[in-house]
Amino acid sequence: MIIYNITINIDASVHDEWLFWMREIHIPEVMNTNLFIENRILKVITEDESEGFTYSIQYSCKSMDDYLQYKTEFAPDLQKKHTERYQDKFVSFRTLLEII
Repeated sequence: MIIYNITINIDASVHDEWLFWMREIHIPEVMNTNLFIENRILKVITEDESEGFTYSIQYSCKSMDDYLQYKTEFAPDLQKKHTERYQDKFVSFRTLLEII
């Protein structure tokens, strides 16, 4: 199984709206691709949130082929929506993990 992990730090000024948008709009759009079997949102626990809030968004898929299909067919448009909506309000990086 493959886990597609996005670690994101979101500015406090848009945090609540971003979290709502992620739960109600963005994550359902990703899941509607039917390439992932589950997802989760994890909050990184820090003592200092003056730099914003950090989350790990994880999507699980059965195979690398499923992930690659998502990456080529769906990710560009979905990532563009996020970037345009929260421009200059976040930093993120992506990681692929394999469950052993």
